[in-house]
Amino acid sequence: MLKYTVKRLLYSVVILFFVMLIVYSLMYNMPGNYLETKARELASRPGAGKSYTEWLNDLNAQYGMDKGILRGYFIWLKTALTGNWGDSWTWTIPVTLEFHNTVWFSFILSLISFVVEILVAIPLGIMAAKKQYSFADYFTTVFAMISISLPTFFLATLLKYVFSVKLGWFDLSGMQGRDYAELSQWGKFLDVAKHFVLPGLTLSILSIGGLMRYTRTNMLEVLNSDYIRTARAKGVPEKKVISKHAFRNTLIPLVTTLGGSLPGLFSGALITETLFSIRGIGFASYNSMVQGDIPFVMFYLTFISILTLLGNLISDLLYAVVDPRVRLS
Repeated sequence: MLKYTVKRLLYSVVILFFVMLIVYSLMYNMPGNYLETKARELASRPGAGKSYTEWLNDLNAQYGMDKGILRGYFIWLKTALTGNWGDSWTWTIPVTLEFHNTVWFSFILSLISFVVEILVAIPLGIMAAKKQYSFADYFTTVFAMISISLPTFFLATLLKYVFSVKLGWFDLSGMQGRDYAELSQWGKFLDVAKHFVLPGLTLSILSIGGLMRYTRTNMLEVLNSDYIRTARAKGVPEKKVISKHAFRNTLIPLVTTLGGSLPGLFSGALITETLFSIRGIGFASYNSMVQGDIPFVMFYLTFISILTLLGNLISDLLYAVVDPRVRLS
């Protein structure tokens, strides 16, 4: 297991190297020169101390944009490996500081959605498989298809219209109420939690359908296996057949889905956070991409790439935990 893990980590480093080379190449060839725009902005500030040409030369040297793609990439990579990701052009603070200020809001929001998804989707998927072609099966299938098909912006707008405009239970957007400063510490916590209800509900509804259908399909395949029929023929109670035999084997393909959810816990929900004005990493990355904030975008894409590789590794390692027949070598 240890040898396999080390080998996979080394492979992941090589893959990450080439992934970031592709990302850097895309940034290098972006239409419109954001470096020129940033240099012009810096030169126009009061007390800038440098001309437009000097600022442009400094920025080109910092990101290696005047050295060609390969040489420029190694210059940027050398700087990044020292922990110096530069200052965000959009947020005017160090990239790592802006990341720290926003990523935990996204993590909390995604964690809420992830927990609700597991608690709702897996039991409903199992129930639909146990009662195939029943009302419960048709209901969960229809709900899953609606969940998969709904666009994020439509569902978010619908929830805001019902619960904010019509019922007035929640604010339309934002993370704090008008009287936030006057509340106690507990009151502030409840106020922020209240503002996370609608975006959390949006993400949960959108994610439940896919996992529910996946669970139902795999559970049906397992329930039709020979060893399940044998267990039932021997008189094993149905509850034990489902919980001990069928569900454990259903977990094997589910591990891939759940392990791949790691990047989503930290990457943020770009559309949802933007629609609800949640100052998470998705919201920050969207605004940074729109405004050509190269330092922040490069850091964000590197972070997502690392999480994706770790998610795949965790999925593979969990196979051995869920299924003793799997041996990693």
